[in-house]
Amino acid sequence: MTSNALPLPLPVLLALALLGAYAIGSLSFAVIVSRFMGLADPRSYGSRNPGATNVLRSGNKAAAILTLVFDALKGVVPVLLVRLYGAPFGLGDGAAAFVGLAAFVGHLWPVFFRFQGGKGVATAAGVLLALNPWLGFATLATWLIIAAFFRYSSLASLVSAVFAPFYQALIWGIEPALLAISLMSLLLVWRHEGNIRKLLAGTESKIGQKSSAPAAPAAHAPVAEHRHGHKHDHKHDHKHAPKHPAHRKGH
Repeated sequence: MTSNALPLPLPVLLALALLGAYAIGSLSFAVIVSRFMGLADPRSYGSRNPGATNVLRSGNKAAAILTLVFDALKGVVPVLLVRLYGAPFGLGDGAAAFVGLAAFVGHLWPVFFRFQGGKGVATAAGVLLALNPWLGFATLATWLIIAAFFRYSSLASLVSAVFAPFYQALIWGIEPALLAISLMSLLLVWRHEGNIRKLLAGTESKIGQKSSAPAAPAAHAPVAEHRHGHKHDHKHDHKHAPKHPAHRKGH
């Protein structure tokens, strides 16, 4: 005897999907890739943001590309899983949109990395591409145009974040996904608050601008110790140099 009942109640299934997406989003690939390739932690130099743009400042383009691809996949995979397999369990496009939002939130506050996450640009792009490829391409085109003209990744991200909900509303209409996209855009703009201040002050770094990553402490410790020891010995010898009492009395 077969039963058409859901294995779990719909709210429970949705909660599990959201938690799974958040866990996937919490994988900070900027840190993971940098560690794997022997680079400094991206949270220790440049903008201190664990994202592809800051990894590029290390001078390693391969690491930046890998970070970009995997961060985007964090947004693509959870959304596609819900869109492909969620319908029989009552999870539609609206649920897929909020699952994408959960993955984006995971990138911003990753549970596996002490909640020190990035700004979510690549992950947001992955979510949009999985929800609606045309919306994703329109948003990416906006990013590329702004980046090509002004050479500021943050400015391109801000403009794209503002335009994405308008593209959705004007071209595809008011759908359940619009709320998730709007929340994602607001969070993305909020995470760029520091960049906005730098843009206004004219101190924001441009795309491809390198930033010297801190070297490992062990590499400098012997040198510092040698210098310290040399300086100490020199002062010690000078201070305790033998005096000539007889010679002083002669004068």
